[in-house]
Amino acid sequence: MALVLIGAFFLYFGIHLLISSYGLNNPYMFIMTFFSSNFIILISATLIIGFSYRMYAVYRQSKHIEK
Repeated sequence: MALVLIGAFFLYFGIHLLISSYGLNNPYMFIMTFFSSNFIILISATLIIGFSYRMYAVYRQSKHIEK
């Protein structure tokens, strides 16, 4: 659960960074910030999905063993 929360924090941070990149005046800094924020969003969303899937699989397996 803690890993999902950490992933959610980085997802929020990436979205915030993406929004703030549009306020930059330097085109080079905009491109670098834009692509880095998209990379952060992509990795954190993938980690959230992966950790959630593993938690669901463990929960489902533990429910199956109890019966």
